[in-house]
Amino acid sequence: MNHSADLPAVLATFAHDDTLDAVEILRQFIDWLRPHKPTQIAPVIQKIEALMVALDERPELREALAQRLREGLLKARHLTVYTDTGLFSRHGFFREFAHRLYERINPRPWDRQQLKDALSIIFRHPHDPLWVNALPDDAWLRLLTALGLFAGAEQPLRYKALDELLYATEMLSLWVAAEELEPELLRLDPSIAERDSPFVAQQRELSAFARQYAAWMRNPQEEFYDDKHARVLLDQCREQIARFRRRAVAVDKGSSLSLTHLLHRLDQTLQRIYQLLDILEPGDIHRQRSRAVALFKALLKQNTQRHSLSALWQDNLTLLSRSVTEQASQTGEHYITSTRREYAQMFGAAAGAGFIIAFMALIKIYIMGLGLSIGMETLWVSLNYGLGFVLIHILHCTVATKQPAMTAAHFAAAIEASEKGTANEAKLAQLLIQVGRSQFAAVLGNVLLALPVAFLVGWAYLSVFGEGILSADAVSYHLHELTPLAGLALFHAAIAGVWLFVAGLIAGFFDNRCAYLNLAERLRANPHLKKILPKRLRHGMADYLKDNYGALAGNFLFGVLLGTTGLLGLWLGLPLDIRHIAFSSANLGYVVSVYTPGAVEFLQYFVFVLLIGAVNLWVSFALAFYVALKARGVRVGKLSRLLWAYGQQLKQHPTGLIFPPATPPAKDTDKAA
Repeated sequence: MNHSADLPAVLATFAHDDTLDAVEILRQFIDWLRPHKPTQIAPVIQKIEALMVALDERPELREALAQRLREGLLKARHLTVYTDTGLFSRHGFFREFAHRLYERINPRPWDRQQLKDALSIIFRHPHDPLWVNALPDDAWLRLLTALGLFAGAEQPLRYKALDELLYATEMLSLWVAAEELEPELLRLDPSIAERDSPFVAQQRELSAFARQYAAWMRNPQEEFYDDKHARVLLDQCREQIARFRRRAVAVDKGSSLSLTHLLHRLDQTLQRIYQLLDILEPGDIHRQRSRAVALFKALLKQNTQRHSLSALWQDNLTLLSRSVTEQASQTGEHYITSTRREYAQMFGAAAGAGFIIAFMALIKIYIMGLGLSIGMETLWVSLNYGLGFVLIHILHCTVATKQPAMTAAHFAAAIEASEKGTANEAKLAQLLIQVGRSQFAAVLGNVLLALPVAFLVGWAYLSVFGEGILSADAVSYHLHELTPLAGLALFHAAIAGVWLFVAGLIAGFFDNRCAYLNLAERLRANPHLKKILPKRLRHGMADYLKDNYGALAGNFLFGVLLGTTGLLGLWLGLPLDIRHIAFSSANLGYVVSVYTPGAVEFLQYFVFVLLIGAVNLWVSFALAFYVALKARGVRVGKLSRLLWAYGQQLKQHPTGLIFPPATPPAKDTDKAA
């Protein structure tokens, strides 16, 4: 079918050629309709109009063609297109990945009687979902009407479709009920096995609804059994799933990829049941058909991706991100200051970290001067970084650049609340100011202690031993590595920002793992520890690790990442290194202890240090924020409105950007549960 002028002859062939089945006829129709560019739907609408005119002029041809299509569609099996397409697999990621890979290499032959396979045959172009979804519902309804598929409200094809929808609804409800026995759900809420949960109740109700609906279809004189009670029970299932999610984080039960996958699949299954019930709802036939077209569009898009490896990877990456960032969101709240007391505490904690980092930088200088092999040098530098960061955490101090990965997840959680209508741009702007102010306090504390302490240590060393900590060549090297472009300082600062982001994910993963394994209770009851540690010490260690397991792992492994970057660059033959604001400020302090720059030169290098810090912060925050948004499936919304709200906040409290107001803002009482 290439031209509208050929329509009558081609339609006659479709109506009378017995070698063409319904699937092949529809495939050729779609090939004819398909636009050259998937964004251009005007030509498609014109072709539909031409088809309607051609069939109106030949009513006997319309009836013959409709009869061929109805006979073919009556033989089709619908179940799997409703119960499989667009729903997460019940297999794990690796089994599903292997299955899809094998299907790509050695695909099974299509079963033309399966509606799911028929969709793949008819809409065979990868860009078909674009123009199919862009085409208005009314255009699809007119096309199906023109083909005679809506001829009469009592036609067998309609009964067949409704019967298949009822069967799929009942099967999906059985799956939901069966999930009640999943060990992951019983771990979160053992009581669901001891009472008539909404998962079981909805199945009983939908089973009764399906029987009554089928009887009503056979005899419309019977009383219609509506789905109102079933929808109430489905709503209760959704509420139970929301409780599972809250327990996985708030009650320290912990989550896992399999649990996140299970809860998301339950959500998808319930949503599909709602969609099928919407179509089954009697009354307005036009509304019923419009809902069916909307479901068709969604199923087509999902069916196109059913063998896609990239789509599977994206879906599971989103699940993994959500599993990890939930814990980071909870932790992030502790890195945000809203009162002057919290601000002072943040500055003090950052100052303590700056003091320790000055000596960590000194130890690194000493290690680098020992002339060790590259492997041993990397080992000792990594341990210096890792154990130093762990010590900083144990002493309740704060490294400024460790905050963004945590605060970004918390900020994304607030945006998710905003999308649900429980927050607004003003509150998000207020949170953004609080985050920026907290970062400022932490950076100030790190730099204002690391730099002068390093200078004093270097000056004392020079006074006592008569020689500087750094040689003239080392001074030149450290000054060069601070230059933004010539010394690649900003590039290396970005690498450090990436490691900061990774460290945040690591901390979230281990925090989640600790809660999931119930590590504290395991340590308290561990038979081996009972033999060597007294009860009080054992319980104290368990309580400490419960609250700090992720932070300890994240800090230590962050140090390892920083320490091994140079070795990785050597292996790859690339100029890889890291620049971190706190260590850069300490190194500048050691430089000026043996070399006296002019005021302008010192200010220049100090600005370079601040630029390094800015890159550290923004790279780590941007990456963490992006992952947190993807994990929650939300977006910032209209940036202009957020910026306007941000400007209004600054206009009311101009000093609030760097210093908290005397009266803290009221607590957000409508935060999402």
